[in-house]
This record gives sequence, C-alpha cells and structure tokens, in this order.
Amino acid sequence: MSTARGATPESDRPNFYARISDYSMTPLWEVMKDLVLPEPDSPCIPALWKYSDIRPLILEAGKVITTEEAERRVLILENPGMPGKSRITRSIYAGMQLIQPGEIANNHRHTQTALRFVLEGSGSYTAVGGERTMMHPGDFIITPQWAWHEHGNDGEVPTVWLDGLDIPIVQFFDSSFSQHKQNSKQYDTIKPTGDSIARYGSGLLPVDQPASGLSSPVFNYPFERTREALETMRRDEQWDPCHGLKMKYVNPLTGDYAMPTMAAFIQLLPAGFNGVRYQSTDSMVYVCVEGSGKTTLDDQELLWSEKDTFVIPSWMRHSHQANDDAILFSFSDRSIQQKCGLWKEFRENE
Repeated sequence: MSTARGATPESDRPNFYARISDYSMTPLWEVMKDLVLPEPDSPCIPALWKYSDIRPLILEAGKVITTEEAERRVLILENPGMPGKSRITRSIYAGMQLIQPGEIANNHRHTQTALRFVLEGSGSYTAVGGERTMMHPGDFIITPQWAWHEHGNDGEVPTVWLDGLDIPIVQFFDSSFSQHKQNSKQYDTIKPTGDSIARYGSGLLPVDQPASGLSSPVFNYPFERTREALETMRRDEQWDPCHGLKMKYVNPLTGDYAMPTMAAFIQLLPAGFNGVRYQSTDSMVYVCVEGSGKTTLDDQELLWSEKDTFVIPSWMRHSHQANDDAILFSFSDRSIQQKCGLWKEFRENE
C-alpha cells in the first residue's frame, strides 16, 4: 500500500495517538464523523408516560419524603435513551411535582428558567417575584431565571404539575447559581394577586413601559383564557395540515416566546384530525390536556389521553391523529435554537 509523501504508516498511528494523549491531545480525523453530523442523531428516543400509571407513584412520593426534606418533591421523567441523565430531551429537564394540602415548598431562586403546567388540584398557589397566583388545571406558569418563588397548597386535595426547566442548557454553560431563603415558611407578597395580568396581559401596557428582562412579565397564562382563544379561532376552520390550530405563548412586551431558552405551545386538533408528517430540530415534550388520540412515528405509535406526557425526538418524522377534539400543550428548546439560527423544520406536504 502506498502512502502520501511523509505520511506515517497506518500501523504506526496507535503509537502516535498514545504519545499525543500524554499532552491531552487527540486526532480530529478519528472523531470528526461524530462531531459534525449530516443530520441530527439524538440519543433521545420516543417515550410515553401514561398518567394513570404514574399518578399512584406520584402520590406515594408524598408518603416517602416531606417537602422539608426534598425541597421540591418531584419524580423526574427520564428519557429511556438517556438513563441517569435527569433529562427528558438532551436540553430539557421534566418532572412531576406534588404538593400536599397544607404544605409549602420553600422560597428559592436559581439561574434555570422554569415552566409549570398544572395537571390536577385546586387551592394551590405559586408566588413569583412578590406576586401570588392560584394554580388551576391547564394553567401555564413560568418562573424567570433568578426570580424568588415558592409554592403552597391551601386546599384540601393534592396538586400535581409538570415541571420543565432548561437545566441541561445551564449545565452546558457551567452557569448554575441558586439561593435559598433560610427558615422561609411564607412568601412575602408585595404585589396584589393578578397584578401582572392586569399590567401586561389585557392588551394594554403601562405608558413608557420598557421591555426589561428576557422572560415574559406575565407569569400565569390561565387555561380558561387559552381555551376561549382556541374556541374562538377554530370558527375560521383554518387548520394547519400538520398541527391543527397551534399557538405559542408569548412575552407581551416583545412578541417573542415567553421564555428565552424554552418555547411553549398550545394546539387544538379537531375530532378526526389526521395530520401530515412533520419533523423539526427541537425535541418536543407534549401533554394531552383534553381528548385522546395518537402520534404516529416511523415504527411505532404513541396512544395518548388526558394528562399523558410524551416526547418526540429531534428530526423524527411524526404525525398526530385525534379521536375526538384534543388539546395538546408542548414545549421545547425552539426559542434558543431560533436565536442561534439552528432551528429547521420539514413538512411532508411541501
């Protein structure tokens, strides 16, 4: 076998690699195919968490550990393709949080941005930045990075919600900070309930209000208003062939996504909807809010109904089918992907 002029014979390469490793170096040509891929190849795999299966375990966690011991009593939804990584996609953390009647999850803050999607319960609240808001099923609630927040349950039944955080993104940048208020048992409310929606969520803004911060100043998007918007818009019968009727949660000051690193959506699939296949570079986490249906992938089907959670990996072709009217909440890292110019999509009908 001939070699290029001056090239080391292939049989001598292991010796060369061993010598350069002493200097913490490695040859790019041996790993480049794994670094620069022709298309996304995520370790995330499709997965479905049936709420009827996991709800008893969530409630059992309330007997296993207190909020004082756990700080946040959460069962992490780990993607089966990434066991032990505490993430549902490569860039997103998700978990089911339980707060029992009479409990308070103490006040803390962190550089991770968080969202909460309420699944069940009544009488619970979250307090963010000095304002308390009540939590109802279907409500979408955000906690901007570095905002003090706590949760409490003044009701008579347990409350469960889905947490979504950009923990893996913050880990990637090695930029995690957190603080805890010592002996904090009750949040110091300094703003009236409903203040943020009154100021920013009614199609009105305070005069000369600057667009400060990257997250939405509205931190609770009530499902009652979201549901009404979907029903009003469906009258036009303008259905996207892939998504039905899909809307994004936005920052009213900028029109951008409600959070800088995560995007959240709500969509209505009419009864009998049979979607066109679709793929995008953001791995999507879904929650069925109402109705039932299935999501068809290349080699499997995910059958979902109310309160079920499922995940679709990056760049995996899929389509949604609805048995009856169905509403899906979803979130992903699309916000940061678009800011970096990385996000792509493909529709089979185009």
